[in-house]
Amino acid sequence: FFLIIGLVTFFLFVHASIIIMSSGTRIHQPRRLIDSTAMLCTLVCFTIFSAFFNYLNLRLIEDKTFRDSSLVHGHLKNFVMESITATNLGEAQANHKPDEKEEEVHSVKGLNCAPYGGPSEADVEEMIYWEDIPSDAKFRSPFYDPGKYLTFEPDHGGWNNIRMAMETVIVMAHAMGRTLVLPPEQRMYLLGGKFTFNDFFHLDSVALEHDGLDIITTEEFLKREGVTGKLVNLSTGEVEKPPGDRIQWDGKDPTDLKKYLRKVGLVREWRPTECVAAFPASSSQEDIDRLNEMMNEVLKNKPTPADFKGKPVPVDAPAIDRLRENLADRDSLCIYDKEMQDAKVVHVMVDSKTKTRLLIHFYSFLFFENWKHDLWGKRFVRDHIRYRDDLFCAAATIVKAVRDRARARDPEKNPHGLFDAFHIRRGDFQYKKTRVEASVIDERTKHTLEPGTTVYIASDERNKDFFKPLADKYDVVYLDDYLSLVPNIPSNFYGMLDALVAAKSRIFWGTWFSTFSGYINRIRGYCNEKNKVEGYVEGTMQSYYFAPVEKMNEMTVYWPSRKPFYMREFPLCWRGINKGIGEL
Repeated sequence: FFLIIGLVTFFLFVHASIIIMSSGTRIHQPRRLIDSTAMLCTLVCFTIFSAFFNYLNLRLIEDKTFRDSSLVHGHLKNFVMESITATNLGEAQANHKPDEKEEEVHSVKGLNCAPYGGPSEADVEEMIYWEDIPSDAKFRSPFYDPGKYLTFEPDHGGWNNIRMAMETVIVMAHAMGRTLVLPPEQRMYLLGGKFTFNDFFHLDSVALEHDGLDIITTEEFLKREGVTGKLVNLSTGEVEKPPGDRIQWDGKDPTDLKKYLRKVGLVREWRPTECVAAFPASSSQEDIDRLNEMMNEVLKNKPTPADFKGKPVPVDAPAIDRLRENLADRDSLCIYDKEMQDAKVVHVMVDSKTKTRLLIHFYSFLFFENWKHDLWGKRFVRDHIRYRDDLFCAAATIVKAVRDRARARDPEKNPHGLFDAFHIRRGDFQYKKTRVEASVIDERTKHTLEPGTTVYIASDERNKDFFKPLADKYDVVYLDDYLSLVPNIPSNFYGMLDALVAAKSRIFWGTWFSTFSGYINRIRGYCNEKNKVEGYVEGTMQSYYFAPVEKMNEMTVYWPSRKPFYMREFPLCWRGINKGIGEL
């Protein structure tokens, strides 16, 4: 209203002024020319001021949208901001028609490869191990408060170590009911570039599809809480603003940002090898006390992981029994207590001096008193924290090509195009026990493979001559042989393609201690659980390790989590994962 009144008044004032000026200085000019000049000048001025006021108005809308961003799950940068222009979110949702950008939002349901050029729906189907569970999307933690935040520092290791830590943090964020703050774009070890987690996963969709989880960028967090003076140094109690009032840290040295977040966030030096991170069923002190009493009872007759070898505990067993199984020789609980619940910001740091690092699977570290919460977290990672659709579609294209090749070699005996796979980690891998010659690998694995069968090898070994003992016996193929089928996938993502392809093999041989091999086995576990493949009840599978030899059959028998946790994945992640759906 005031904008309109102001513009009309200004229009009349400028128009009258120009006419008076023109009448006083250009009396000899025709009246029509004077009026035309006055009108032209007035229109120019009107245009300039209209643009200026529109700019101010758009800034106000943008600020309003920013303040309400928690209502739309803290959308990620350049994602949904421009589509919300109403000050009332309800009006926006009721009146808004989706534009092209919003229609591209990824959906958890199925896998549509048509936008990426195929393959067919039938060929894509086998890649899908996740599910669309509407009731899961509605679940909120009993601690839910989007006005509180969880910040974290990415792991310093290779990609799969980074992924492991990120999975743990994102499940923690939901368990704590906090808004998750993603780190700024930065270089990731061995990936050869600067990335954010949204480059690998559909985190934009995760935030939008789940009522109980908000995700924002570091820039948005600092703009909302940092530069506005809403964060305090927990040591001094004084307001602490970001270094240099900077909110944009993408591609910058994160050292000063980490120091800042450690000052304004509550930091607990949780060491996953020493304690189990435990979440009570509610915020009541009674539930916290019950967890401590439970732990004291367990330690009276402390179990070992070997006690549960081949003897899995039911996924819906009483909390004390599940705690015994997941204890893994640890002696204490790291409880999400009242102090943590009340903190505005909780920060998860990575620090070599204090040995604070989340080099652990989320399901091996996080314990929930309520078994339904526990299984929800495992389904959440399975269904949402997975690679982008274009990577799955590219992998499906390669899997089809490998199957076609295997089928063509023996259509009668292999009508389904079954193939076997290896992951042979070499390069800078520090575990010397796993560095054996290909002839040794051949000798140890030959009892599971048929001569002449198609074998897919995923490896960081660039010298193909190394694999000659295997290539002499089997029809060996590599990712390199199929890259022409997926020309739009950058080389930074080739490792992810390798994992997705190898996971679809009949028999898989991996590298012990490798989190890359571990992730392949996790995907195989998800698929086996979904398709009820032999061994799914206990979470076992036809996967093996070629070295060290005593670890060969690890995946064929049930084991609970045990140290060192990163050496392999465990059936706790996928066994009985769909129990309790709709009961939260």
